[in-house]
Amino acid sequence: MPKLLLATTNEGKSREFRYLLKGVPFELVTPKELGTNVDVAEDKASYEENASLKAEAYAKASGIITLADDSGLEVDALNGEPGIRSARYAGEHAGDKDRVKYLLAKLEDVPPEKRNARFRCIIAIAVPGEKTVICRGDCPGFVTTEPRGENGFGYDPVFYFAELGKTMAELSMEQKGQVSHRGRAANEARRILWQLAEKVKA
Repeated sequence: MPKLLLATTNEGKSREFRYLLKGVPFELVTPKELGTNVDVAEDKASYEENASLKAEAYAKASGIITLADDSGLEVDALNGEPGIRSARYAGEHAGDKDRVKYLLAKLEDVPPEKRNARFRCIIAIAVPGEKTVICRGDCPGFVTTEPRGENGFGYDPVFYFAELGKTMAELSMEQKGQVSHRGRAANEARRILWQLAEKVKA
């Protein structure tokens, strides 16, 4: 079975991708498992550019098909912040709790009905020597006034998904996979990966 490199060092994201891509005809591996260490500066102006840059850098270093994503939370009341800076919003070395605390402080005077937000995810699939493929997923919601739930990672505890009446961190992995931005992008990625697997076999 061919290998597929998940170009992330984020263990929560890696776990989620393993679930979302369950059943694809690839052996999913991480940079740590391969011993591949690539320093990629995700400083581009769009999710697409950052995801592509990361996927292509890891594909070049490893020589195998690579999947990378860039995702972010966009809050209307903050003019789209934190957006592509979501992971670095509270500083380069901040953890998930620090980022959530910083976001809630920025929204302290914003009433619940004006906390509209969306998660966006771009997945890039890079095949050495071929054009990188882009998959997209969005998920609308609201930012809560305090964290709720123990599942997920990142901003999940303060992202409220109205259709299920829960934050992302209160959803099971199965529920999140069906409605989340990453789940929606991963559905498209699954189709691409099956096509690539057929080409590899041929």
